[in-house]
Order: sequence, then C-alpha cells, then structure tokens
Amino acid sequence: MNALYSLLFVFLLVLIPLFGVDAAHLRTFFGVCIPTTAFIIFVVGFVYKVITWGRSAVPFRIPTTGGQFQSFDPQLFKQNKLDCPQTGAQTFFRMVLEVFAFRSLFRNTAVSLYEGKDYPVVAYKSSKWLWLFAITFHYSFFIIALRHLRLFLEPIPFFVKGLEFVDGLLQIGAPVMYLADVGLVVGVLLLLGRRLVLPRINYISYVSDFFPLFLILAIALSGIYMRYYAKVDIIAIKELTMGLVTFHYVVPETISVSFFVHVFLVSTLMVYFPFSKLMHMPGVFLSPTRNLPNDSRAKHHVNPWNDPNIKAHAYADYEKEFGVPMAEAGLPLDNPENGIPKDEA
Repeated sequence: MNALYSLLFVFLLVLIPLFGVDAAHLRTFFGVCIPTTAFIIFVVGFVYKVITWGRSAVPFRIPTTGGQFQSFDPQLFKQNKLDCPQTGAQTFFRMVLEVFAFRSLFRNTAVSLYEGKDYPVVAYKSSKWLWLFAITFHYSFFIIALRHLRLFLEPIPFFVKGLEFVDGLLQIGAPVMYLADVGLVVGVLLLLGRRLVLPRINYISYVSDFFPLFLILAIALSGIYMRYYAKVDIIAIKELTMGLVTFHYVVPETISVSFFVHVFLVSTLMVYFPFSKLMHMPGVFLSPTRNLPNDSRAKHHVNPWNDPNIKAHAYADYEKEFGVPMAEAGLPLDNPENGIPKDEA
C-alpha cells in the first residue's frame, strides 16, 4: 500500500502543471515562481542541515570497522588500513572509496539458511547486485545533473560538452540516446523492484522509501519524453533558464506543457531533498562512523562534556566504596576483603 500511495501522489503531482499551465494560464508561476522558490528552499534547507550536523558534538571515536587494528607486532598481525584506519591519511582514502565506489556496499553479503543433515546451516555469500543497482543509479543521476549545466551557463563549459560526447558515444537513435538516461531509468527500476519484490525489504519500506524513487522515475521519464518524443523547443528553454540565472525572467510561449511538468517534478524533488533520507549525500561526509580514524587504543580521547570537577573513579575504588552491598547482593568481587564490613574487619 505504501508503494501505491507514493505512486498516486506522484501521479497527482504530474496533473497539477498539466492542467494548471494552460487551463489556469500560470506559465510564469510554473516556469519562474515554483523553480525559484524550490531552489531557495533546497539551498537553505541543505545548508541548515549540514551546519547542524557539523556543529553536533562527537565526543567518542565510533568508526565502523571491519578489519585488523594496528597491533604491537605488525609482522604478526597485519593492519587492514582501509577497514580499520588509524591515521588521517588512511581515513581519507577510506572516505574516497566510500564516496566514489560505495566500498561498504560492495562488501555486502547475503545470509541464507539451509536445511542440513542434522541441523540448519547458515551460509554467507557475496551479494554485489545491490551495489551494482546503486552505483548505476547514482552515477547516472550525477552525469545527468552535470549535463543540465548547459542550460544555465553561457558559454557552455568544455567538460559539459565532453561529458555529452562520451555519454552519447554509441550514437543510438536521433537525437542521440544518452547512456546515463538509460542507466538512471534502469537503476531506479531495479531499486524500486527490490523494495517491491523482496518480502523482507517491502515489509520495512515506508512511503518515504517509495516516494523519492517514483518521483525520480517520473522526472527521468518526463525528460526522456521531452527529448525523444515531444521534441521541445530547446532554444526557448535555454532562454527561460538563462533568465532564471540572470534574474531577467521570461517565459517564451513556444515552450510546451511537458517542460513545465518536468520542472515541477524537479522542483518537488528539490523541496523534498533537505527533509528526507536523500540527505545521505552530504551525510556520508559528516558521519563519525566513517570520517574518524580508529585510534582510541593509540590515543587517549577525553569527552569534552566531562565536568573537570568530577574525578575518574576506577573500578577498584568503586569496589572499595560499594563492596559490602555488592557482597550482600551476591555480586563477585575482585578483592573479597572489600565485602567485609569495617566493624567486622
């Protein structure tokens, strides 16, 4: 039902500009007011969230590790520098692989339970399909976003032209079919299918999990429709987008309604982004489970929240102070003499 609600909501979002642009004569509203407001909300919300996370205190070293820590005898136990980094440089390389290659997801394993001869057997096996879906989706989305810079910059940067050339290298169709367009649709369909088909994943999926996938799929399909079927006036669109950048707003009459549907969906995504799970994009850089070296056994870290007037209370002192009630409660003592009352000692 969560998937159905999300799909219906995205369908309603498509209908709003579809009927509002021509029927209500709101071309300027959907072409200028909506995207400008959405961009402001996106920037303010994004910056606010990042600043809030950045100001959050991280008193302890809590990096997620999956390998050998640096031992006193490196020859006997070799340190895993990427899974258990101890220096800033090692942590940096770990973050680079995490951000650009989704390394932790690449190491994903699937758990299966088999009926053995005498008892059930638990088996672990490598599962790379989720990593493949995710990296296809994210890189395709990123490339498409960079390609769209040609609409907001004049002259068009050389790297955008080079990216378009590489993306359309196969020269499929006319106009040329971009590989990133296909990758985005395939990637989002695979991620969506995973949540719909797998019972365990579907059970824990909420509207907040389905909605962004359906929304991004609608954005991708509307963009593909404009490029390959509607054949919109790209010159008029460039005139509108450059007007948004230079604050000289103009909405040419030759722009078709399909463009306003696409822009409205993109604007919805921008407004939704800072308040959703999609904020994992900047969140990975600020996550203490990733961006901190695991050096808690090499350095002494003092919690900045500690009251300097409160002195450390070792367990030996704790046992001397509370040894009698601990002994009466049947708790084991390192020093049994601590459990003897002073008047009997």
